[in-house]
Amino acid sequence: MKNASRMQGGFAVVAALFLIVALAALGSFMVTISNTAQLTSAQDIQGSRAYWASRGGLEWVVAAVDATAPVPPATTPAATCPTTAAPAQLDGFSLVVTCTAQTYSEAGASIRIFQMTSVASPVGTAVGDVGFVERSVSASFER
Repeated sequence: MKNASRMQGGFAVVAALFLIVALAALGSFMVTISNTAQLTSAQDIQGSRAYWASRGGLEWVVAAVDATAPVPPATTPAATCPTTAAPAQLDGFSLVVTCTAQTYSEAGASIRIFQMTSVASPVGTAVGDVGFVERSVSASFER
């Protein structure tokens, strides 16, 4: 009888090793899934912050154009794009705000069309970095 129990004693070690390896693989899989979920959530929040920073830059340029607009029946020149620089940073995001104006003549009236774009990206990151998010908002109107 002693021979039979000696042969079965090695099977418990193999089963225990298999169980340890399986549990370690499952644990590493769970850690990977948790890290991915956390990174995705952080990127989503950062993207939302970038959108609102970009939107703030667009609101700034729209207000700057509107501030230069003449009040009817004034004979002052038509509104122009702002000459002052847009805020360079807003809440940790770098802003690039552009404004172009084109004048058209329609039925003897001068119409000016403004096209504005605001791009926000986080300060200190570059394209390809894990924390890099960029949002762009555009608008156009005529005056």
